Amino acid sequence: MAPPTPRLVVSVDLKKKPWEQALPLHNRWHPEIPPVADVKVSEVFRVEMVDWTGSVIKDDDSAADVKFIDLSTVHYLSGPIRVVDKNETPAMPGDLLAVEICNLGPLPGDEWGYTATFDRENGGGFLTDHFPCATKAIWYFEGIYAYSPHIPGVRFPGLTHPGIIGTAPSMELLNIWNEREREVEENGHKSLKLCEVLHSRPLANLPSTKGCHLGKIKKGTAEWEKIAKEAARTIPGRENGGNCDIKNLSRGSKIYLPVFVEGANLSTGDMHFSQGDGEVSFCGAIEMSGFLELKCEIIRGGMKEYLTPMGPTPLHVNPIFEIGPVEPRFSEWLVFEGISVDESGRQHFLDASVAYKRAVLNAIDYLSKFGYSKEQVYLLLSCCPCEGRISGIVDAPNAVATLAIPTAIFDQDIRPKAGKVPIGPRLVRKPDVLRCSYDGNLPTTKNPAASM
Repeated sequence: MAPPTPRLVVSVDLKKKPWEQALPLHNRWHPEIPPVADVKVSEVFRVEMVDWTGSVIKDDDSAADVKFIDLSTVHYLSGPIRVVDKNETPAMPGDLLAVEICNLGPLPGDEWGYTATFDRENGGGFLTDHFPCATKAIWYFEGIYAYSPHIPGVRFPGLTHPGIIGTAPSMELLNIWNEREREVEENGHKSLKLCEVLHSRPLANLPSTKGCHLGKIKKGTAEWEKIAKEAARTIPGRENGGNCDIKNLSRGSKIYLPVFVEGANLSTGDMHFSQGDGEVSFCGAIEMSGFLELKCEIIRGGMKEYLTPMGPTPLHVNPIFEIGPVEPRFSEWLVFEGISVDESGRQHFLDASVAYKRAVLNAIDYLSKFGYSKEQVYLLLSCCPCEGRISGIVDAPNAVATLAIPTAIFDQDIRPKAGKVPIGPRLVRKPDVLRCSYDGNLPTTKNPAASM
């Protein structure tokens, strides 16, 4: 007999706000956010999700929604979902939750997405010192392919995946997160030299009641006030998984998540049609609404058996990911290298982030020779299926990072050839991305040797 249709455990109505959903969404991590549904192991179930902003970003001809977005409200997650075994015994702290992605995709009737850069003083991004303006490109889906009227001459298959999937932290783990992130927020500028290069971004996003949504917990109650002041933002990935943005977690993938609370309290969201390694523009995947069809198993005692803590407590562990068998196939790539020397010529010691920044900047300047604006290339490298690598972190003082771009996504040959880049009949790629002005006063990094 054929297996039953996956049970819909969390549905969303895109005409309603996240807090108006039949099962209200949440945008924080906290052990006391109550589950909205129960699932059993081996059951295939379906979860629907709004895009990470809760439909704030629109399919229109303006980037103003990106410029003025309230980032205290994101990400909106579906769940938590309580997982029990066939005897109704819930997953327990110390277990591993194996979550298999059986199927996924955009919500029917909502087959579009967007890629964007935030204003430098409202979110910023990896290259915010080079690209301070809010920008936006809309993408439309044709089956497995995406194309954008704002980045012409490019079409590629998406490797669709959830940006966020994770379990709820325990109170002990939540306190560890808040303490260490408060330390970097308060003292990072004094001790972390990387902040001098990747500057003008928040060093951490600490708990805040502003924009907080806690699922079934009613705003204005004493319980809500207490939890909202403690609950962790969903911005970074942590020990529970969370916002890892691993583009290869698509159909057939399996995620082994540590369990910190009874029932595991699984949550997911931030669906991506496609993403490049690093998601370098911050709002850099093709963001969309979507669905996941999942199946869970509980590995009793799996944390101690399989995960070695890399820190002072047994809670300092990280998930394991098993990549699925489905992904686009490309045979030809153009690879850009970067080393840990910044744009001012300053040497950094084995700093992979500086090296990757250089690799991305090298790729942007190169591809802009083929008729694209640098903003178009920046957004493209955030969402196309490019491959990022830490190629070397042993040969002092230079870390080496690489960014590989599949050449088949372009409708022109972008490889170097004998002679100069053709300037005469070269196709100018217009229209450009949607763009707002930058009205702040922060200095912008200029590469004195870059082409215009």
